[in-house]
Amino acid sequence: MKHLALLLAASTLAAPALAAPAHRAAPAASRTSEGQKLARLFRESDEASLRRNPIQALFRGDMRYAPQFGDYITDAYLAGEKAAAEADLAALARIDRARLSAEDRISYDVFKWQTEMTLRGFAPELLRASIDRPIDHFSGFQVFVPDLSSGEGAAPFKTVADYENNLERLDGYILYLDRAIGRMRQGLADGIVQPRLVMQNVVGQLDAIIGDSVEASAFYKPVATFPAGIPAAEQARLRAAYAAFIRDRLNPAHARLRDFIKTEYLPKARESVGLGGMKGGPALYRYLVEQNTTTSMTPEEIHQLGLREVDRIHGEMEKVKAEVGFKGDLHQFADFLRSDPRFKPASAQAMRDAFLDIDRRVGLVVGRDFSVIPKSPLEVRPDPPYREKTAAGGEYQQGTPDGSRPGVFFYNSYDLPSRYTWGYETLFLHEGRPGHHFQISLAQENEKLPPFQRFGGNTAFVEGWALYSESLGYELGFFTDPYQNYGHLNDEILRAMRLVVDTGLHSKGWGRDQAIKYMLDNSAMSPTDATAEVERYIAIPGQALAYKVGQLTIRRLRTRAEQALGPRFDVRAFHAQVLMSGALPMKILEEKIDAWIAAKKRGG
Repeated sequence: MKHLALLLAASTLAAPALAAPAHRAAPAASRTSEGQKLARLFRESDEASLRRNPIQALFRGDMRYAPQFGDYITDAYLAGEKAAAEADLAALARIDRARLSAEDRISYDVFKWQTEMTLRGFAPELLRASIDRPIDHFSGFQVFVPDLSSGEGAAPFKTVADYENNLERLDGYILYLDRAIGRMRQGLADGIVQPRLVMQNVVGQLDAIIGDSVEASAFYKPVATFPAGIPAAEQARLRAAYAAFIRDRLNPAHARLRDFIKTEYLPKARESVGLGGMKGGPALYRYLVEQNTTTSMTPEEIHQLGLREVDRIHGEMEKVKAEVGFKGDLHQFADFLRSDPRFKPASAQAMRDAFLDIDRRVGLVVGRDFSVIPKSPLEVRPDPPYREKTAAGGEYQQGTPDGSRPGVFFYNSYDLPSRYTWGYETLFLHEGRPGHHFQISLAQENEKLPPFQRFGGNTAFVEGWALYSESLGYELGFFTDPYQNYGHLNDEILRAMRLVVDTGLHSKGWGRDQAIKYMLDNSAMSPTDATAEVERYIAIPGQALAYKVGQLTIRRLRTRAEQALGPRFDVRAFHAQVLMSGALPMKILEEKIDAWIAAKKRGG
């Protein structure tokens, strides 16, 4: 769920809460009383959040607010979110952290961190710099809602009520699109606008949505086929209702947005691509760096870390090049890997078959490293055509906690010759198992956690875990083919380059072409992938920094545990410690692992 509205509503930034000084153990009754107050606060806060943000409930499989789309963009909505954060922090301050259990202290600290970060995001300068730009080509609602409403996304289409709920939600979506135009007009008046290239991409997306015939529209898919049990008369009624809605309401709304962007917005959009060139942009970028990494690292520190990691991974690539006997430098090796026909997919079906085979192989060995396996199934699907041109090489969409809707690994078959086969194993390990599917599903399925830990989190943990999971391929028996090993290194260097390029774009004045050239010069990426990546960083600044920072933290903590525990180290137990509290800020994760190491050394 990448769109701006839920990003604003989700947890954001602030310094992690530090561990409290040591206290004598409180009586059990006191711990219970404080724990009960904490649990009640979490329940009440979550319920109120779901009422304000009904799509979050839909993704959980909670249908109580299914007909509602939500507001997400008005002044009243934003004021309500800010007031809720202030009230939650006030209630949290009335709970004595020292009298909580160890598990509840982790939840207390995470909730405090997330809520403080959310509140900081409502500072007028930061809020204005965000809300004046509600649409981009990577996380805008126009990217997300077609999939939600397609019959293949989070929204169910099992009953007549489900179909009618979807039409009501789409009424709210249309209202959102018109309000987004109003926000962008305000941005024009404020001098806070998107880069031209971002909005040109949005126009292309809207053209693709509008250009389909009614019957070919993603929004029509639910009525193309119906589940058993829906009477023929209802099918005919719904089919007619959906066709009329798409033709008379939805397509005109998308056209209004497209025409506004083309005629009013694009002529005044900025040529600069980084936040450094936008009013309020530098302060917003510093905030986004902290939000996405959950650290206090500066853009310059992150830039230098990226340069060091790029150099290190180049050394590993040299070893692969020598192993396969290639004569030439890394640039020539990359050209070979991009151009040799053996590395190009034979067809989109062959690409799908390869990912299904990797999934099968993972299932045979993943128990070596994990004591708890998600119950939720995983499906493999291609990206839908309306978004494939600007989508990443792969994406994950979460399922429901009960497994009734599976998690989905989306692979991108757009420009098929650029989807090199040597990148398949590492991509699946990241997006599917044991990457996003394990981390998100295990949190959702853990009913002992409060809702904000089951369903929320932060990007550094979520993406850091997925990148760390790629490295588990070595111990799970993958990357034995040197070209697949190179694919893993190529993906790892992508995440290192992101540290360089994202900070380059938004804090050093880099241009789009400079950023693309850097990525092509330092990896075997295709121009198609490098372009999509750079335009993604332009659209959603700071998010790309989370992967490497989170991965390096998890790997550092594993090394610390291995060295401290020696033969007593159990990787299955370590992974359970990392995963079973949900997505923790890096400081809080480090405190948890240190406490676990200390307990193991004491014989616990």
